[in-house]
Amino acid sequence: MALASTASPPERPARSARPAKRATNLSLSVDTLEAARALNLNVSQLCDAHLREVVRQEQERRWRADHADFVSAYNATVDTEGLPLEAWRTF
Repeated sequence: MALASTASPPERPARSARPAKRATNLSLSVDTLEAARALNLNVSQLCDAHLREVVRQEQERRWRADHADFVSAYNATVDTEGLPLEAWRTF
């Protein structure tokens, strides 16, 4: 017999489409900053987008390094024993 909960789940705060931002100071090359402004480039957006990509790549690199032993061991197991549930594959 399952127990039914009469309490409603807690409400989650609404997620905004954009992450919160915080002002920060950067030191940039004068010539590069002037060229970006002359081209009407949004330096803040460009820095944020590039930094976001660099962070994603570094997180991926660290995850791969942290889990390399497991991935190697799993691949060795698959090589010797085959895929789990392979007998039930329909393709």
